[in-house]
Formats: sequence, C-alpha cells, structure tokens
Amino acid sequence: MDNENCLGCRLANKNETIYMVYEDDYVTCFLDHDPFNEGHTLILPKQHFHDVDELDDETANAIMKASILISKALKRLFQPDGITINQNGGLFNELTHYHMHVVPRYEGQWFGEFYSEEAVGEVDVWELERVRGRMMEVIAEVMASNE
Repeated sequence: MDNENCLGCRLANKNETIYMVYEDDYVTCFLDHDPFNEGHTLILPKQHFHDVDELDDETANAIMKASILISKALKRLFQPDGITINQNGGLFNELTHYHMHVVPRYEGQWFGEFYSEEAVGEVDVWELERVRGRMMEVIAEVMASNE
C-alpha cells in the first residue's frame, strides 16, 4: 500500500494531527481520538504493515518495548485496575495498518464494551492535549528510572 493512501502511515509519520506521547525510530505512540478510557494510547509502526505476522523483528521489538513503557506510564498516572493490550488483525483491522491499543481499565468494565458500537463521542481537543502533556511527563520519568 502507498504510504500516502494509508491513514495509519500518515498518522504514524505525523502527517495528520495526533496527540503523540512517545516515538522512536520504528513507532509512534499517540492518544486515541475516541478513547475507551483516559490515556487510551495507540502504537503504530512508521513503516506500513497490515498484520502482526508481517512485522520485522526490529519493529515488533519496538512495539513491545513501547507497550511496556506506555503501560508503566498509564499505571503511574491513572492507577487503573489493569491494562488491556490488544490488536485486531485481518478484516477487523479497521485502520488497515497495524496498530496496538494500550488501554487502562477499571473494575466493573466489561471488555466487550470496548467493541460496542456506542461511541463515547469526540473528546475535547483541550482534554487530549492535557492528557498528552501529563503522559509525556510520566513517560520521561519512567524512561529516566529505567536508565
């Protein structure tokens, strides 16, 4: 797929508006524009891949490292009861670009709600920017404590 025609490629390479919280040479992590919970983050590879079985080793490792970093930051910032990490492949990959969700979850939340058709509605841009700033601060703290 041509990167210019792929929304995921445009998002991962910051050619669309995103609320980025972390990036490295292989991935870009940003807040979901329609989050399941505050802090819901997407991890997208900068190179185009559709499914997990297409990932090269470097990109797969970068995705996992980013998921660990984002999970640690979400735990520090929001104190969730758990973190759900998921990826939808094939026909269920509505973005047609590999992406991983990292979602803070709380007791009493049924995971099936994540897939319900009832949208929460667009989140206010100022709210996304506020969460982005907090996430970036905590990610920097987590990274510093890992050194």
